[in-house]
Amino acid sequence: MKLWLVRHAETDAAPGLCYGATDVGVPAGATLAVANAVMARLPAGIVLAHSPLRRCAELAQAIGTLRPDLVVRADVRLAEMDFGAWEGRPWSSIARTEFDAWTCNFAEGLAGGHGESTARFMERTGAAFDEWRASGQDAVWVTHAGVMRAVQLLHRGVRRVDDATQWPSEPIDYGACQLIECG
Repeated sequence: MKLWLVRHAETDAAPGLCYGATDVGVPAGATLAVANAVMARLPAGIVLAHSPLRRCAELAQAIGTLRPDLVVRADVRLAEMDFGAWEGRPWSSIARTEFDAWTCNFAEGLAGGHGESTARFMERTGAAFDEWRASGQDAVWVTHAGVMRAVQLLHRGVRRVDDATQWPSEPIDYGACQLIECG
Protein backbone atom coordinates (compact mmCIF):
# COMPACT_ATOMS: atom_id res chain seq x y z
CA MET A 1 0.00 0.00 0.00
CA LYS A 2 1.39 3.40 -1.00
CA LEU A 3 0.89 6.98 0.11
CA TRP A 4 2.29 9.76 -2.05
CA LEU A 5 2.93 13.00 -0.17
CA VAL A 6 3.12 16.10 -2.34
CA ARG A 7 4.16 19.49 -0.99
CA HIS A 8 2.56 22.57 -2.51
CA ALA A 9 4.53 24.86 -4.84
CA GLU A 10 6.51 27.83 -3.58
CA THR A 11 4.20 30.49 -2.21
CA ASP A 12 3.90 34.24 -2.67
CA ALA A 13 4.96 34.71 0.97
CA ALA A 14 8.17 36.57 1.67
CA PRO A 15 11.14 34.29 2.32
CA GLY A 16 11.50 33.48 6.02
CA LEU A 17 7.86 34.25 6.86
CA CYS A 18 5.96 32.02 9.28
CA TYR A 19 2.71 31.09 7.51
CA GLY A 20 1.62 27.67 8.78
CA ALA A 21 -2.16 28.17 9.01
CA THR A 22 -2.15 31.43 7.06
CA ASP A 23 -3.79 31.01 3.67
CA VAL A 24 -1.08 32.36 1.37
CA GLY A 25 -1.24 32.14 -2.42
CA VAL A 26 0.96 30.45 -4.99
CA PRO A 27 1.71 31.71 -8.50
CA ALA A 28 -0.53 29.78 -10.92
CA GLY A 29 2.43 28.80 -13.10
CA ALA A 30 4.21 27.23 -10.13
CA THR A 31 1.13 25.21 -9.19
CA LEU A 32 0.69 23.96 -12.74
CA ALA A 33 4.38 22.98 -12.97
CA VAL A 34 4.09 20.83 -9.83
CA ALA A 35 0.81 19.31 -11.05
CA ASN A 36 2.43 18.36 -14.36
CA ALA A 37 5.46 16.86 -12.59
CA VAL A 38 3.36 14.76 -10.21
CA MET A 39 0.34 13.59 -12.20
CA ALA A 40 2.04 10.82 -14.18
CA ARG A 41 3.41 9.17 -11.01
CA LEU A 42 -0.03 8.47 -9.57
CA PRO A 43 -1.98 5.28 -10.25
CA ALA A 44 -5.46 5.44 -11.73
CA GLY A 45 -8.52 6.02 -9.60
CA ILE A 46 -6.93 6.69 -6.22
CA VAL A 47 -8.13 9.23 -3.65
CA LEU A 48 -6.31 12.55 -3.70
CA ALA A 49 -6.85 14.21 -0.32
CA HIS A 50 -5.63 17.74 0.26
CA SER A 51 -5.25 20.40 2.88
CA PRO A 52 -8.03 22.98 2.59
CA LEU A 53 -5.47 25.79 2.51
CA ARG A 54 -5.42 27.46 -0.89
CA ARG A 55 -1.80 26.56 -1.68
CA CYS A 56 -2.74 22.86 -1.52
CA ALA A 57 -6.34 23.04 -2.71
CA GLU A 58 -5.31 24.76 -5.95
CA LEU A 59 -2.61 22.15 -6.59
CA ALA A 60 -5.06 19.32 -5.92
CA GLN A 61 -7.57 20.88 -8.31
CA ALA A 62 -4.87 21.27 -10.97
CA ILE A 63 -3.86 17.62 -10.61
CA GLY A 64 -7.54 16.60 -10.68
CA THR A 65 -8.07 18.57 -13.89
CA LEU A 66 -5.12 16.79 -15.51
CA ARG A 67 -6.18 13.44 -14.01
CA PRO A 68 -10.01 13.32 -13.88
CA ASP A 69 -9.81 9.65 -12.83
CA LEU A 70 -8.64 10.71 -9.34
CA VAL A 71 -11.12 11.27 -6.51
CA VAL A 72 -10.28 14.72 -5.08
CA ARG A 73 -11.43 15.74 -1.59
CA ALA A 74 -10.38 18.19 1.11
CA ASP A 75 -9.29 16.94 4.53
CA VAL A 76 -8.77 19.49 7.32
CA ARG A 77 -6.45 17.05 9.10
CA LEU A 78 -3.87 17.66 6.35
CA ALA A 79 -3.53 21.40 7.08
CA GLU A 80 -0.23 22.82 8.27
CA MET A 81 0.37 23.49 11.95
CA ASP A 82 -1.11 26.68 13.40
CA PHE A 83 1.72 28.82 14.77
CA GLY A 84 -0.54 31.22 16.67
CA ALA A 85 0.86 34.73 17.16
CA TRP A 86 3.86 33.87 14.99
CA GLU A 87 1.69 33.58 11.88
CA GLY A 88 2.56 36.28 9.36
CA ARG A 89 5.77 37.26 11.15
CA PRO A 90 9.31 36.65 9.93
CA TRP A 91 10.82 33.72 11.83
CA SER A 92 13.80 35.97 12.53
CA SER A 93 11.56 38.41 14.46
CA ILE A 94 10.38 35.79 16.96
CA ALA A 95 12.18 36.29 20.25
CA ARG A 96 14.46 33.42 21.17
CA THR A 97 12.73 33.25 24.57
CA GLU A 98 9.35 32.69 22.88
CA PHE A 99 10.74 29.96 20.66
CA ASP A 100 12.61 28.30 23.55
CA ALA A 101 9.46 28.34 25.71
CA TRP A 102 7.70 26.32 23.00
CA THR A 103 10.54 23.88 22.33
CA CYS A 104 11.10 23.28 26.07
CA ASN A 105 7.55 21.89 26.21
CA PHE A 106 7.52 20.69 22.62
CA ALA A 107 4.68 18.18 22.87
CA GLU A 108 2.15 20.25 24.80
CA GLY A 109 3.34 23.85 24.39
CA LEU A 110 1.23 26.04 22.12
CA ALA A 111 3.20 27.39 19.18
CA GLY A 112 3.09 31.17 19.14
CA GLY A 113 1.41 31.26 22.54
CA HIS A 114 -2.05 30.25 21.33
CA GLY A 115 -1.47 28.11 18.25
CA GLU A 116 -1.41 24.35 18.02
CA SER A 117 0.62 21.98 20.16
CA THR A 118 2.83 19.41 18.48
CA ALA A 119 0.87 16.68 20.29
CA ARG A 120 -2.41 17.93 18.81
CA PHE A 121 -0.82 18.28 15.37
CA MET A 122 0.47 14.69 15.57
CA GLU A 123 -2.96 13.47 16.76
CA ARG A 124 -4.87 14.97 13.83
CA THR A 125 -2.26 13.95 11.28
CA GLY A 126 -2.16 10.50 12.90
CA ALA A 127 -5.94 10.17 12.59
CA ALA A 128 -5.69 10.78 8.84
CA PHE A 129 -2.72 8.39 8.57
CA ASP A 130 -4.58 5.66 10.49
CA GLU A 131 -7.66 6.10 8.30
CA TRP A 132 -5.51 5.75 5.18
CA ARG A 133 -3.83 2.59 6.52
CA ALA A 134 -7.20 1.07 7.49
CA SER A 135 -8.53 1.74 3.98
CA GLY A 136 -5.99 -0.63 2.45
CA GLN A 137 -5.90 1.64 -0.61
CA ASP A 138 -3.18 3.70 -2.26
CA ALA A 139 -3.67 7.45 -1.89
CA VAL A 140 -2.03 10.81 -2.45
CA TRP A 141 -2.00 13.76 -0.06
CA VAL A 142 -1.33 17.29 -1.26
CA THR A 143 -0.11 18.92 1.88
CA HIS A 144 2.63 20.81 3.73
CA ALA A 145 6.18 20.14 4.93
CA GLY A 146 5.02 19.85 8.56
CA VAL A 147 2.48 17.17 7.71
CA MET A 148 5.07 15.34 5.61
CA ARG A 149 7.49 15.33 8.56
CA ALA A 150 4.73 14.12 10.89
CA VAL A 151 3.97 11.25 8.49
CA GLN A 152 7.66 10.29 8.45
CA LEU A 153 7.44 9.91 12.23
CA LEU A 154 4.09 8.10 12.15
CA HIS A 155 5.43 5.66 9.58
CA ARG A 156 8.23 4.83 12.03
CA GLY A 157 5.68 4.30 14.81
CA VAL A 158 6.33 7.62 16.59
CA ARG A 159 3.05 9.09 17.87
CA ARG A 160 4.35 11.74 20.25
CA VAL A 161 7.39 13.98 20.07
CA ASP A 162 8.41 15.30 23.48
CA ASP A 163 11.78 16.71 22.46
CA ALA A 164 12.19 19.19 19.59
CA THR A 165 15.42 17.46 18.56
CA GLN A 166 13.32 14.41 17.59
CA TRP A 167 11.41 16.40 14.94
CA PRO A 168 12.68 15.70 11.39
CA SER A 169 14.77 18.65 10.23
CA GLU A 170 15.80 17.78 6.69
CA PRO A 171 14.53 20.29 4.13
CA ILE A 172 11.52 19.37 2.00
CA ASP A 173 11.47 21.24 -1.29
CA TYR A 174 8.39 22.95 -2.66
CA GLY A 175 6.71 20.54 -5.04
CA ALA A 176 8.50 17.54 -3.51
CA CYS A 177 6.84 14.15 -3.83
CA GLN A 178 7.62 11.51 -1.20
CA LEU A 179 6.44 7.92 -1.21
CA ILE A 180 5.49 6.04 1.95
CA GLU A 181 4.99 2.29 1.61
CA CYS A 182 3.29 0.07 4.17
CA GLY A 183 3.12 -3.69 3.92
